[in-house]
Amino acid sequence: MMYKAWQGFCLCGPAEWMPPEGEVVSAPFSPLIFLVHRDPLENRGFFAISRLEELEEAEGVSCLGLCANQTSLQTPEDLAALVEKHGAGVLNVAFARSFSWLLAHKSPKKKGFRVTLVGLGDVGGTVLTGLKLLGREIEEIAIYDPNQAQCARYEMELNQVLSPDGGPLPEVTICKEEDLFRCDLFAFTASRGVPGLDSGVQDVRMAQFEANRQMLDSYAQRARQAGFQGVFCQISDPVDLLSRSVFLASNRNEAGTYDFAGLLPEQVQGFGLGVMAARAAYFARREGIDFSQGRAYGPHGQDLVIANHWGKDYDAASSQHLTKLTREANLRVRDLGFKPYLAPGLSSAAISLLQLLRGEDHYGAVPLAGTYFGCRSRYTPLGLAMVREDIHPALMDRLAHTHRKLREFDAP
Repeated sequence: MMYKAWQGFCLCGPAEWMPPEGEVVSAPFSPLIFLVHRDPLENRGFFAISRLEELEEAEGVSCLGLCANQTSLQTPEDLAALVEKHGAGVLNVAFARSFSWLLAHKSPKKKGFRVTLVGLGDVGGTVLTGLKLLGREIEEIAIYDPNQAQCARYEMELNQVLSPDGGPLPEVTICKEEDLFRCDLFAFTASRGVPGLDSGVQDVRMAQFEANRQMLDSYAQRARQAGFQGVFCQISDPVDLLSRSVFLASNRNEAGTYDFAGLLPEQVQGFGLGVMAARAAYFARREGIDFSQGRAYGPHGQDLVIANHWGKDYDAASSQHLTKLTREANLRVRDLGFKPYLAPGLSSAAISLLQLLRGEDHYGAVPLAGTYFGCRSRYTPLGLAMVREDIHPALMDRLAHTHRKLREFDAP
C-alpha cells in the first residue's frame, strides 16, 4: 500500500486508485482514508471505522455489533495504533464521485444549513413546523409543492411565528424548481396513493411503494444532474425500499445503465424508524418494561424489530410483545378515525433530521449490504459511522432475518 498526502488527507491504498496530484509520504497521518474498490451495488461508499479490523469486515448486520475480525493485512503497528486513536474513513473508489464527496465534507458545517422540503401534506407540514421551531442550526427552509397556494400559506404563516427566547428562527422561503438541490439537506415527504381510513389495508407503507417509487425516480435523476453534495432524506413510505430506489435511479445514465456517477449510498437515508423507537418507549412505560437501553431496527413495517435491551439483558418475550404493539400503533390511531402523521413527522423526521445535522446518533435507514437497514448511526468527517454495540446473539439472529427479507425485495 502507498500513503499519499492529498488535500489535507492521508490516502492509503494501491497507486492506481490514487488521484494524480498529491505527494507520496513515508508514514500515515490523520485524517486517514483507506481506498477500496468494491461492488457498488452491494457495498458502502464512504464509512468510518474505529479499528483496523473493520476495514475487511463483511457487509451485513454484523457491522452493528462489535467487530470479531482478525485482520489479514500486513501493516505496520503504527497504522493500527493511528486508527484506534483517531479513527479512519473507508472510501470506495468504484463510485465516480467518491473524491468530490470527500472534499465537499472535509470541514463539516455547524450552522447556517439550507434545507429543501418537498411535499406539504400532513407529514410535510408537520416536519416543516418542527424544523421551524427547533432548527436553530438551519438558516433557511426552502419549500416546494405543486400546490402553490399551500406554499404561499406556509411561507406566510410560519414566518409570522415568534421565537420563544428572541433567538433567530429559520426563514421559510418558496423554492424554485431549478433550485431544489441547492441545499445541504433535501427532505422528501411527498406521497401518492395513501390508502384511506376505510381501505382495510394492513401494511399501508407497502401499498405506497410503487406509486412513490415512480415519482422519486425523477428527483433522483435531478440530484444526479445537479451534482448534489448533500443528503437526500427520504421520509415518505416505505423509506428503506424507496431509499434504495433513489440510490439506484441516481446511478443510471440516460441509457438506463448503471455507471455509478450519481449519489453515493451514504448520501441517501430513510427516516421512518425514529417514531417506532418513540412508540416502543410509550408502550414500554404502559407495560412496565424497562426501555432505557431499548432499540428499534429494520423497516418500520411488518418486519420491524424492537428490543427491550440491545445486550445481555435482551428478553425475547418482552421484545416480541413490544414489537407487536409498536407495529400496530398506527392502526390504533386509524381506529380513532385519524391518519397517524404527527408522531412520525416529528420523531422520525424533524427530530432525526436535526440530530443528523448536529452529527449526533439518530435513527435512520442506511446502506448495508445491498439494502437500506434501519439502525442508529451518525455522520462524521470520516464517513457514516454505525453505532456498534455488543448485541445479544438472539437479537442479532432477528436482525439477520429482517435484513434477508429486505434484500429479497427487488427494488428495480
